[in-house]
This record gives sequence, C-alpha cells and structure tokens, in this order.
Amino acid sequence: MCRVPSPVRSPNGRSVLLCAFVGTLFAVSAVDAQQLAQGPFDRMVIRNVTLIDGTAAPPVFPVDIAIEGNQIVDVVVVGDDFGRIDAALRPAAGTFELDGTGMYVMPGFINAHAHINTASGRASLPVAYDYYLRLGHGQTMILDAGSGNGLAWTTAQRDSSDRRQIIAPRIEAYVRPGRRGIFSFGKQITTPEIAREWVRAVAAAGADGLKLQGEAPVLTAAFIDEAHKHGLLTTMHLRQSGVTRMNIVDAARLGLDHQQHWYGLAESMLADATVPDWPADYNQNNEYQRFSESGRFFMQAVEPGSEKWNAVLDELVSLGFTIVPTMAVYEDSRNFMFVRRAEWHDEYSSQGFLDYWIPDPEHHGSLQFYWTTKDETNWYRFFISWQRFLNDFKNRGGRVVTGADEGSGYTLPGFTYIREFELLQQAGFHPLEVIRAATMHAAEALGKADQLGTVEPGKLADLVVVDANPLENFKVLYGTGAIKFDPETRTVQRVGGIKYTIKDGVVFDTQALLAEVRRMVAESKQVAASEGDAP
Repeated sequence: MCRVPSPVRSPNGRSVLLCAFVGTLFAVSAVDAQQLAQGPFDRMVIRNVTLIDGTAAPPVFPVDIAIEGNQIVDVVVVGDDFGRIDAALRPAAGTFELDGTGMYVMPGFINAHAHINTASGRASLPVAYDYYLRLGHGQTMILDAGSGNGLAWTTAQRDSSDRRQIIAPRIEAYVRPGRRGIFSFGKQITTPEIAREWVRAVAAAGADGLKLQGEAPVLTAAFIDEAHKHGLLTTMHLRQSGVTRMNIVDAARLGLDHQQHWYGLAESMLADATVPDWPADYNQNNEYQRFSESGRFFMQAVEPGSEKWNAVLDELVSLGFTIVPTMAVYEDSRNFMFVRRAEWHDEYSSQGFLDYWIPDPEHHGSLQFYWTTKDETNWYRFFISWQRFLNDFKNRGGRVVTGADEGSGYTLPGFTYIREFELLQQAGFHPLEVIRAATMHAAEALGKADQLGTVEPGKLADLVVVDANPLENFKVLYGTGAIKFDPETRTVQRVGGIKYTIKDGVVFDTQALLAEVRRMVAESKQVAASEGDAP
C-alpha cells in the first residue's frame, strides 16, 4: 500500500492513492520508496498558491500551475488579490491535484557547489542520506564540484537520476584535472596540447564541466578554450599556490565562467602588493595557518568604493562573470561555536560527519585546533568586505549564485545551503534577489535557463512548495523549521519546513525524506555508541 501526502485530492474531493513513481530504487529506506516519491503524472494541477517565480518579480496570488509529465504547461492567476476564485480561469482538472492554499511555490533550488557524500566518505552513510537531505531542502539540481567519487560514478548517478531510477537531485558532473582516481588519463598535464587532449577525453567520458584550481595560466587558457569548444562550462577554486601568477580577474579574462568561494578576489584588489602578506613561517599545507591568515586578506585590499574596487567590479560584470561565494562553508571561521552546536546536528548529522569534524590535521576543513577570538575577529571583518563586494557586484548587474560546499567545518548538506540564503540577505540582497540567485541566475550560470530556473510554461517541473512565507523568514526553509511564539496558546511552535520538492514532475514528500534521514542518523549513532566510538 502506498501513501499520498496530504493535502492531495482527486477532482471529486476524495483522497487518492496514486503510485506512479517508476524505476528501480535503491533499497536503503525502511519505508517503501513510493511513500517518499510519486509521479510524474499525466496531468498534475497545484491549486491556489502564492507564486514566487524566480525572476525576482513580486509574488502573486492566487495561482494554479498545471504540469503534464515533467513539464509545466500552464501558470494562471485565477482570482483577485482577496483570494476570490474565478472558476472560468482555472486550468482543467488533473489526474493528481494538490491543494496549495496557504502555500508558496518557487522554482527548484540549484546548488552550484556540492560534493556528494557516500558511505565510504565523510558521512559514512549510504548516498541516499546525502540526496534526501538535499531534496528535503528544495535542491533539485547540484553541481558536483570535482566529481570526487570518480567521474564514471558521478555520471552514472546523474544518468540514473535523469531516468528516475534513484531518488536524487539532478546532477552536473564537473571534473578536476590531474586527479587519477577521479578520471584516469595516463598522462601528466604539462603542456597546453596535453591539457586540450585531457579536456577532449573528459568530454567524451560525459563530463558537464571542469573545476579548475589555478593551474599555470598557459594551461588554464587551454583548459578553458578547449572546454568551450566541447560545450563544457568552467569553474575555479583558485588555490593560493596559483594566485601568485593569476588572480580571479586574470582568469575571467581567459574566459572562466564561474568563481567558487572567494579565492583570488581580494588578491585582485591588494592595496600595496601583488601577493598577500604571508608571514615568514607560513606553510600552505597547514590548514589552521592557511585559514587564519586568509582572514586578513580583505583587510589588505583597497577600500570598498575606491577606484580599484570599482574597476574590478566593472570588469567582472562586463565579462559576464558568475560568482558562487559559498559563504556558509566559511562561517565556522567567523563563528565557530555557532556552527559546531547548530541545532540540526543532534538529529541530522551522521556520526561519521561528527567524527570527521573534530579538529584533525588529516581532515580537510577540520582546522580549529585553537581557534582564537582574533581569528574570528579577522573573519568577521573579512565577511563585511566580502559581502559588500557581492552586493555591489549584484547591483551592477553581476550574477551571484547559491552554492554551499557542504561536508567540512560542521556544514551539513541541505541545512548549510539554506544558511547561504540568510548570508546573502545579510550581504544586502532582497529576499527575492536571494531566490533569484538560487533559481534563475543559477540556471543561467549552468547553461540550463531554457529548462529550469523559473516557473513558466515550457520549463521542466522542478518546484519547491512551502507552507510559510520564505520572503518573511528564510528559516522556514530549514528541515527543522523556524521557532515561533503563538500568543493565543502561549506556546512556542515550529513552523515551516519545505512540504514538497518536485523534481521532473515527481512529487517528493520532504518530511518523509527527512524522517528517513533521522532514522539513518539515529542508527549510525547507536552503532557508534555500541562500539564505544561516540565522543
């Protein structure tokens, strides 16, 4: 017996039991997969919602949305602003209907910097744990930045998701040069000719894009040029070892499509030098030192609003550049105790993650060996300048896109992505601009604007449905919801939590997905406790 999530009704008002999710689902859940996902349907209609369409246009109500298979076919305002419905305007009935009264609908969220966690990785749980957390927070597409589980594995997961054989977001497979375990090439990339050969090989292997890391400029130019010839996009985490030869403006001039994080940005605007003021005893391989010193970089840059600041902004905008800041993954540097004791760790962070995050020089991002008030103060100031730049860039017409890079520094898939929304709002973005960064602008940046990113006829049916207003409070998008005091009952309640994530016309019951996550986490902690491994 399958279960249809409430409030779903057939046209005659009775509950329906429809189990149309097709494909072979991996057996990792304690519940039948059809309790988690249903569809696509011949015709699905979502009735009486408030629409936030992804373009940064103001919300509109009441709206009906008709979907056939995996495509949006009609988006209609069906009444006046007092909610009076004109039946003559409503789309024809569907075989599956969802009463969206009191709910808000947005395009599916796109995470432009993710790393898929598997049982052999940091999470130490099946990959469904990662996917359920993401879908439970509205992510319908992720960019796997580096394909760290191997390009063949990532493209196989992507294809299985596209065929609806697994419960997972859409996946874009970006691959890094020079990682033999990720993509076996058999040659060391030492010349532009070999770089171009490598790009042709990864294109033939099915990659969607390249994640560059600040290789020599002559190699970077070859990677980017050849990638574009094969329809691959390019993004970059510009390593400190590469920034001495090429800052992010230099990379953008070569045709780089996206910047990940902040690396190379402050270094494009240094006031009195061409390299940061690294101390004499600096060791790039020491992650504590690397991140504590990085907190000083924006203090070495020119003043916001200065001539050089504005010149960098204007050139990046003119080049059509995209920034994926991933602020949330650096919040441990600004406020370590906040991220370490975030309320979702108790029920949603696996024992594998909790063990990995304990400071350890062998674990990337687990670097707070003795994180000081001075370190946090430097990063607090870093964030002020960084967020000012992002807001100025956006206001000049630059494209800023949401990404989260979850998995290190007490960052958790799904939850940390929503935290990125809050940090963009802190930077000065209007909530509608934040949602645009997660939807329309993200789709544009990944070359998917013809299919995704907005709610309009002809687009694929990737949607997020929430029963509280995200423009009022992004916290309602967290799986834990938001805390709200009810003056009538004199009680504190949890409100929000995404109700449905719709991907490719398939309706996911997000609360059921998150319940499965809680079950997996509880079991992982029980096993660790029985083995004496829990801290």
